[in-house]
Amino acid sequence: MREMLETATPILEALSTLFVFVIGLFVLLIIVVFIYDMSQRKNAVLRNYPVVGHFRSIFSSLGEFFRQYFFAMDREEMPFNRAERDWVHKAANNTDTTVAFGSTKNLSPVNTSIFANCPFPTLDKDASETRPITIGKGFCQKPYTAKSLFNISGMSFGAISKPAVLALSNGAAMAGCWYNTGEGGLSPYHLEGGADIVFQIGTAKYGVRDQQGNLSDEKLIEIAKYEQVKMFEIKMSQGAKPGKGGILPGAKVTSEIAQIRGISLGGDSISPNRHIEISNVKDLLNMINHVREVTGKPTGFKSVVGATDWLDDFFQEINKQGEASAPDFITLDSGDGGTGAAPMPLLDNVGLPIKETLPLLVDKLIQYNLKERVKVITSGKLITPSEVAWALCAGADFITSARGFMFSIGCIQALKCNKNTCPTGITTHNKRLQKGLDPKSKATKVANYVHNMNHAVEVIAHSCGVSEPRKLNRNHVRIVQNNGRSIPMSELYPMQHLGK
Repeated sequence: MREMLETATPILEALSTLFVFVIGLFVLLIIVVFIYDMSQRKNAVLRNYPVVGHFRSIFSSLGEFFRQYFFAMDREEMPFNRAERDWVHKAANNTDTTVAFGSTKNLSPVNTSIFANCPFPTLDKDASETRPITIGKGFCQKPYTAKSLFNISGMSFGAISKPAVLALSNGAAMAGCWYNTGEGGLSPYHLEGGADIVFQIGTAKYGVRDQQGNLSDEKLIEIAKYEQVKMFEIKMSQGAKPGKGGILPGAKVTSEIAQIRGISLGGDSISPNRHIEISNVKDLLNMINHVREVTGKPTGFKSVVGATDWLDDFFQEINKQGEASAPDFITLDSGDGGTGAAPMPLLDNVGLPIKETLPLLVDKLIQYNLKERVKVITSGKLITPSEVAWALCAGADFITSARGFMFSIGCIQALKCNKNTCPTGITTHNKRLQKGLDPKSKATKVANYVHNMNHAVEVIAHSCGVSEPRKLNRNHVRIVQNNGRSIPMSELYPMQHLGK
């Protein structure tokens, strides 16, 4: 016993000395912080409340975490609530997506969509497969027949990581849907999965630019030689930052990304706020037709709509030049669209939401007899079956999603996309963080998400009495009004003859 005490005594003395030392360091740190806070002149809170004032910023940053996991109800979070994320998670894991004890969704807010089930729903034996649609038929050398109504929206290599691109490209091939490259150019990882590719041409022309930053026909031809590249999309603007080009922080511009984009290593990659070649509707048509002639493949453009008068000028010019001059498709984004980095004033307050602009665009196409010629692709927070079905009712031909597919491969809505610190490895180029994202297993989840989305939309269509989703129209969905009552979308937007 005595020997044990003799052995323990030095250890206890060392521990007590270490404890006193740590306490001393802690006190010294507080003194240093106190002196700094009292002497600095940039922050009034810290100057008036030294040391303790730091807890304000700590609690403010932690508040985002606690709201997501402890305090927010299932339908309260923004931009996507827990119920929406849970559905995507279950669909991606191919697990049971049913819920118990009734819906938690409030159906009374204005503009809520409610589908009008019919008394005699379509039997399974009478159901038919979703009809594929051919884009550019009769107007380009290599039209594209797209089978999936739900596809992957633009996410560029750079904004998202290599394993994320691999997961999406492989998953898209497994699901039979297309994958839009985003404006960052075509990487080997887009091609590796074998999926159909839509090549997006952003305002900086990444991947198809010459040394001066102008559109290069030679590089367009090189991209078009890939059989996987099915269409070209000219990006005018996106919902998260209408009127401003893409933003890729320098911390995410690796040597590989710089080489693919044709830019400098480590510098912020800021795209112009519009294509310098396009200043009016004639210029837009000229660029569409030029890209289509050079590549031989369907070509369209992507835009978020704010001002609407230009659409009349645009469609009138098409009818003047002939329908061969028209874009093969228009991709319509929503004013509440998402991105990795955008100025808050644009993110919050510029650009109209898809619920308003999609019916408007479709009606304009019908008005000018162009609905059959120009296919409508839409995106903007459409990540669940009800939202996809609503878009089909409104007149969309295809629906695309970016954030829905991010959720399918593990996104937890940490809101760190612009900081290169994404904890799931999706929007970071930190190799340690990327290790958590296994492209092979995540590709299966991408495919599951597409298959379960298409199936769930079919269930809605059958409940409304039609044999397949593309037969949905504005009579099949009702919209809640200010008085709390709902009316058919066909009454809100009477031009309902959508050729379905």
